[in-house]
Amino acid sequence: MCLGIPGRVIAITDPERLMGLVDVSGVRREVNLTCVVTGRPDEVVGCWVLVHVGFAMGIIDAEEARLTLAALAQLGEAEEEIAAMRHSARMLETAS
Repeated sequence: MCLGIPGRVIAITDPERLMGLVDVSGVRREVNLTCVVTGRPDEVVGCWVLVHVGFAMGIIDAEEARLTLAALAQLGEAEEEIAAMRHSARMLETAS
């Protein structure tokens, strides 16, 4: 299933490539911000975004993020996706 998981942009990691660090339920992941940056990349720091396959697909507000995370948790969908993100983050750390 394709789904977007809400996460909060916490830092810009590569302004030229429009890459940023996003926190998704405690898991930090570098994602491409091309679809959500309309001005300076640092303007999206602190924003909630929907993340899908390494891309921030859209900006959402905090309430929508909270409601989406709650709904996904009820459906059990978020847990699988977040577990997969944790696993890939551990694999990247081990490879470094």
